[in-house]
Amino acid sequence: MSFLELDNGMVSISVNHLGAQLSSLRDRHGREFLWQGGDEWKGQAPVLFPVVGRMPGDELVHDGQAYPIRQHGVARTQEFTARQVGDHEARFFLEDNEETRKAFPFAFRLELRFTLDRNAVVVSHTVQNTGPTRFSASIGAHPGFAWPLLPGLEREAHTLTFPHDESAPIRRIADGLLLAEPLPTPVAGKVLTLKDSLFAADAIIFDQLQSRSVHYSAPGAPTITVSFADFPLLGVWSRPPGGFVCIEPWFGMTAPQGFEGEYDTKPGQFSLGAGESRVFTYSITVETR
Repeated sequence: MSFLELDNGMVSISVNHLGAQLSSLRDRHGREFLWQGGDEWKGQAPVLFPVVGRMPGDELVHDGQAYPIRQHGVARTQEFTARQVGDHEARFFLEDNEETRKAFPFAFRLELRFTLDRNAVVVSHTVQNTGPTRFSASIGAHPGFAWPLLPGLEREAHTLTFPHDESAPIRRIADGLLLAEPLPTPVAGKVLTLKDSLFAADAIIFDQLQSRSVHYSAPGAPTITVSFADFPLLGVWSRPPGGFVCIEPWFGMTAPQGFEGEYDTKPGQFSLGAGESRVFTYSITVETR
């Protein structure tokens, strides 16, 4: 595997050319805050494109033809071309190819740009339709952070804190597909207390968020802030007893149970005509003590 590293003295990152996946996030003290992979989950921060979650039967249907597509799409298994731009920025590029067109039969260009800005990592995703045919798609980020943040901290001392009250119901999935009925939120006001039992029913999906950022921390620990102005949805996921929690900004989500339509009719996606592009940006800010 090939990696590209950036360091501005306040934060440092490493990005894997395979999937343009963030593989390390350290503060100025050298403390690692990104999950380093393990038996519970092999990933670290995959890029989800052109689907977030699953399609029924793991198939994408376009013009009546079914294309086999894996959970979370094709980008995470593709080798990106990388270029470093200055000391604090790197860009990763993926264009459609024979392999991607077996699952997603459209021409596209996907660029990820990683920029270090003081104690933050800014990640921009640019999706461009390079073909003659309009397509619909979803895109998402899937960074997994260390849980606990520091050795010796209690897992249930960690919280996600939103800037606004989040009283709206949440969504859940079964066999990777969205359940029809919303469920009461586990957030108390602005605070979600993390515990293993939250994830017994898989991910927590916030599809009616008021907030566009969230703080992840514990008493005496650094604070990780994920800001996601361009993403209307948020997934929170872990797989106990894994030492990670994923904070996932999404545009689009897994297909509803019973969905049988063409891919471009799946709810919640964005659409690009020939030559059009769209940018989706989120950031991770590390505040150390």
